[in-house]
Amino acid sequence: MLFGLSETGSRYRKVVLPLMVLALWALPAVAMAGDEVTFLTQDNANILWTLIAAILVMFMQAGFGCVEAGFTRAKSAGNIMMKNFLDFAAGSIIFFLFGFALMFGTDVGGFIGSSGFSLGGVADADLPWTYTFWFFQSVFAATSATIVSGGMAERTKFSNYVLVSLVVTGFMYPISGHWAWGSLWLGDSGAGWLEGLGFCDFAGSSVVHSLGGWLALAGALVLGPRVGKYTEDGKAKAIPGHNIPLASLGVFILWFGWFGFNPGSTTTADNTIGLIAMNTSLAAAAGTVGAMSFSWLRYGKPDISMTLNGALAGLVGITAPCATVTPGPSIIIGLVAGVLVVASIEFIDKVLKIDDPVGASSVHGVCGAWGTIACGLFNVGDGLFMGGGSSLLGVQLLGVGAFFVWGFGGGFVMFKVIKAIFGLRVDKEEELKGLDVAEHGSEAYNGFQLFTTE
Repeated sequence: MLFGLSETGSRYRKVVLPLMVLALWALPAVAMAGDEVTFLTQDNANILWTLIAAILVMFMQAGFGCVEAGFTRAKSAGNIMMKNFLDFAAGSIIFFLFGFALMFGTDVGGFIGSSGFSLGGVADADLPWTYTFWFFQSVFAATSATIVSGGMAERTKFSNYVLVSLVVTGFMYPISGHWAWGSLWLGDSGAGWLEGLGFCDFAGSSVVHSLGGWLALAGALVLGPRVGKYTEDGKAKAIPGHNIPLASLGVFILWFGWFGFNPGSTTTADNTIGLIAMNTSLAAAAGTVGAMSFSWLRYGKPDISMTLNGALAGLVGITAPCATVTPGPSIIIGLVAGVLVVASIEFIDKVLKIDDPVGASSVHGVCGAWGTIACGLFNVGDGLFMGGGSSLLGVQLLGVGAFFVWGFGGGFVMFKVIKAIFGLRVDKEEELKGLDVAEHGSEAYNGFQLFTTE
């Protein structure tokens, strides 16, 4: 028995104790490996979430196409779809070649990113995230350009709209985007001048939507109204859209895609995306109710097109403050946007006499400005109504003004130059026939269209 105990003790000393020592020695290494695995898991989750969000935003192009086509006449529906395809296809390439560098490159004077920065200027280890980040930003650029097409619908030469799309996506959007979002890629070395002042626009009420809306307003002004839009004494006449169910489908698609637009702007799979999604949907719902109720009171019936635009107005309004406000203020922001879009569409149409067929300048320009201002009112901690004083509100108002000057002023100059050199509008006969036949040689609804000839 003693011999057996002695043999067991010897085996313990020779085998078990060394294994225990080795395990204790390796424990810190195992813990470090676990941290690395956790880091890699979070990194991959961020890439996956951002890609999913980008795909949702890309699908918004279908929504914009349906809304714009539904709100306009059948004889130009195909042209609307062509412009939406162009904005995404050509816009993606030009944003890859030029726009991304201007927007996210090393800052130059607070106003522009260095054109020397390129996707190839990063380490190989960072390329998976680089590709993901570029793709996410490219769909935002396409969105801003697509907004412009709606305000210029039914009378713009397609060949010269190509120039508009390229300039907006490759130049105008990236430059003003740098002012507010320049640091998103390179940190402080890429920060623009508005960022330095503390400007708040989490997902793009101004960066994407107001810019597109003000450009649409400038384009509609330079083009002039559609034939038959105003009587000889200047009274506005309604030109109804040909397919309200199609427009409604488009709004639902946009509402769906906005859950990539706003929560996806975290570019991080974390616990903030639930609140952002909640704020986004509540504001859209409130915008719908607000526009429906206000149009009901004003016109005696709940107007369908105004209600649809109210949903979009709520979404645009919450885009800037979606991550910095609580759900209650989100409802207020959406309600105000819903009322505001109805009043704005009527003002632009009847007072300014600018023909915006889909209300793009009101939905995106005016309500984008409202959403930007709302940050200064409702942001937790520094909003005026939340006990934060007026400092942020002042910065937000400055940002709204800057985007208006750049979008409307710069856009007006761009459209005037293109009009003077190349021409911007189709002939009256082509407009009456419809851009599908005149510009593309085919009909959106073959055999079902009636054309106005006088």
